[in-house]
Amino acid sequence: MSTLDISGAINFRDTGGLSAGAGRTREGVLYRSGNLARLDEDGIRAFSGLGIRRVIDLRDDAEVAGAPSRFDDRELVVQRVPLFLGSVASFFVEDVPLTEMYRRLVDDSAGRVVDVVRGVLADQPVLVHCTVGKDRTGVTVAITLAAAGVDRDAVIADYARTEALLPQSRNRDVVARIRQFHPDSVNLEELATKSPAAAIAGLLESLDETYGSPRDYLRAHGMSDDELVALDEVLID
Repeated sequence: MSTLDISGAINFRDTGGLSAGAGRTREGVLYRSGNLARLDEDGIRAFSGLGIRRVIDLRDDAEVAGAPSRFDDRELVVQRVPLFLGSVASFFVEDVPLTEMYRRLVDDSAGRVVDVVRGVLADQPVLVHCTVGKDRTGVTVAITLAAAGVDRDAVIADYARTEALLPQSRNRDVVARIRQFHPDSVNLEELATKSPAAAIAGLLESLDETYGSPRDYLRAHGMSDDELVALDEVLID
């Protein structure tokens, strides 16, 4: 699970090399990142060099309009899958904990999570991203990997890596900016900067309890057995 130097991007990495029983996830197949709005010319060239065929953008319309992606590849398929029914800002207004945000995502946007996984199946290499690559990307990639048979500990570790990859200067600026509007928020820093292992572990356990497994969660919301077998074949070596 190597971090890649794509100039202007944050939290850009390959999910290859994760343990999955007797196998490992394939390298150069599924990438994850924050947004692509600040790619410079070197970043655009490095991005193009990865040969990515599909970008799955999980941001809402306002986020995309405010920070449009920069890449120079006319062959690229861009799949828009806004994951929250409301805006990201609403979670700061309500001051919900991260675990509640994740619960709402899997409950309210289950069909869209399936759309993301189908996008991963449609073209490879594929990039899944949101604004920071922490929550929407973290949850959907974790479910995708877990459903394909990646070891639970490896799925959790991949999610948790984000926190160490977010620049501290970025975190300070974001927290200070949001704090101006929500001075009494209890969960602000967690929502904006943290990716604790316990948050994704708890989410995956809740899918186990409700559906049987993350794989069964996808099946319950429309994925076929053939698609799930294809997911294994695409991601696992």
